[in-house]
Amino acid sequence: MVSLSRSMANSTVLLVRSLISPRLLRSRFQSLRLSEGIIQLQKRSYSNIFTRIEQAPHSSYLSGALCRSFRSSAGIVKSDHTVDVPEISLSDFVLNKFKEYGDDTAVIDGASEKSYTYSELCTSVKKFASALTRRGFQKGDVFALYLPNVPEYPVSFFGVIAAGGTVTTLNPTFTEKEIAYQLKNSAAKYILTVPEIADRARQAAMEVGIKEVFVIGEAEGCEPWASLLSDDGMAFPNNVAINPKEDICAMPYSSGTTGFPKGVMLTHHNIVSQLCIIMHENFMSQPRRGTTLGLLPFFHIFGMVVVMSQYLYRGGKLVCMQKFEGEHMLKLVQDCKIHVLFLVPPIVTFLAKHPLVDNYDLTSVDTIISGAAPLGAELTNAVWKRLPKVVAIAQGYGLTETSPAVMLCPRKNCKPGAVGVMLPNIEGKVVDVQTGQPLGPNKDGEVCVRGPVVMKGYLNNPKATEECITPDGWFHTGDIGYYDEEGNFFIVDRLKELIKYKGFQVPPAELEALLHTHPNVLDVAVVGIPDEGAGELPKAFVVPKGEITEGEIIEFVAQRVSPHKKLRGGVEFIEQIPKTASGKILKRELKK
Repeated sequence: MVSLSRSMANSTVLLVRSLISPRLLRSRFQSLRLSEGIIQLQKRSYSNIFTRIEQAPHSSYLSGALCRSFRSSAGIVKSDHTVDVPEISLSDFVLNKFKEYGDDTAVIDGASEKSYTYSELCTSVKKFASALTRRGFQKGDVFALYLPNVPEYPVSFFGVIAAGGTVTTLNPTFTEKEIAYQLKNSAAKYILTVPEIADRARQAAMEVGIKEVFVIGEAEGCEPWASLLSDDGMAFPNNVAINPKEDICAMPYSSGTTGFPKGVMLTHHNIVSQLCIIMHENFMSQPRRGTTLGLLPFFHIFGMVVVMSQYLYRGGKLVCMQKFEGEHMLKLVQDCKIHVLFLVPPIVTFLAKHPLVDNYDLTSVDTIISGAAPLGAELTNAVWKRLPKVVAIAQGYGLTETSPAVMLCPRKNCKPGAVGVMLPNIEGKVVDVQTGQPLGPNKDGEVCVRGPVVMKGYLNNPKATEECITPDGWFHTGDIGYYDEEGNFFIVDRLKELIKYKGFQVPPAELEALLHTHPNVLDVAVVGIPDEGAGELPKAFVVPKGEITEGEIIEFVAQRVSPHKKLRGGVEFIEQIPKTASGKILKRELKK
């Protein structure tokens, strides 16, 4: 891609500035059915882009932004870039790399400072796989990990896969009932946990007939993890016949925001493809020895693949943090010189608004990547203002069912509000919700994707699989969005969460993004509440930051949106918005 000269870049900025008027923006965004408030928000975002271009030491941001490399044909959008993906098992793919990195530090516990070098990690993975093989663990057997983010997580994760098995991962906050459901549904043979939550694991295991529960440390009725790691490694299964495109290596469960969680069957090829694709030079081309914070839960697909697996594959240093504590996170970022932060919007909001942030040196951070839920342009700008050393604040988009990422903002070309462009080897389209026909740019519809990262299907649920994956491989995400003329995708809302007011569609995410701009709103969620006359009324649940009344919030929104988007359902102040561990709002809890 040809880079523009400095003078040419500045001239282009002046030209484009002259074209960005409120009238032009209003015309464009009203065609997308967005509100006046969002128009003004987006206008400020454009101004931010131009300011950063003028201040930048080079013009790669502008050259990339104006010369996006993508193709669109018959409503299908895809990158011009392709990536070679080897047909290999996930364990072979990563272990071959671990051997190269030798005595470099791989994983550190942020609390205890316990660590593994890459040599130790590789040896421990092989011992773990060998010990399982001696116990009769075979290809296709399922091993459950009920763990927080600890250094032993990648050892057990890759060890199970190296033994030919499938890993199913559980949220460490699960209740006994929730654990038992997943253990039974996945037909897990063993479960590994930590002492603090071992009793729940043991009771759930007994309920479903699992006889052996392993624990990292010691706990009553559990076998110590050390007994597995004491193996000599001689039974390591070197000859497990793996078909990368058919055999399942990981089975995380869908978040269950709309019903019972479903086992998502991910093949070796799904995850190997994901690792190859996201490390394309346009996206995650950080130096090999970079350091990241393992804060997002490893049981979740984002933490499991994009954070843990990707960073270890590249030879980086992974600092594990078991749960989010604001001050502890800031201290780790400062002391460990974290380069890249993988976050979700609630933690990005913390960086933008919490006074504690000013007490720590976060200048080592050059990249922030957010996923799991849309990140508003106003919030992005607030973080940039507070952390001026950050080069890129990028969003990504994906699902458990897509391993996860299918879109990502290029490192140097992050368009505010966009969740990214199509990643290499993956196709995307937006279809009419009623007819299923592909739509062109700037038209809202359901986002669909196709490529090597799409899951094999839901465990023992062919009906649910057929409902979301078409015979020709298109996965229906259930998200409403659109793409622009440059191939940037924007997510408007969940298809099932759209509020229907007198026949009008009201996207909750739009109202949430607007309310996040209010200085006295710390967090917010908008849901539809039943109404006999209108169908549903938009209602806001607000975590206040300062003194504010229900009337002030209702008026703030009313002045900035179309009449059908007003908060006719009222405002309720609460202490915390209920969310999944990955940051998704649990709207069903708010509707109770």
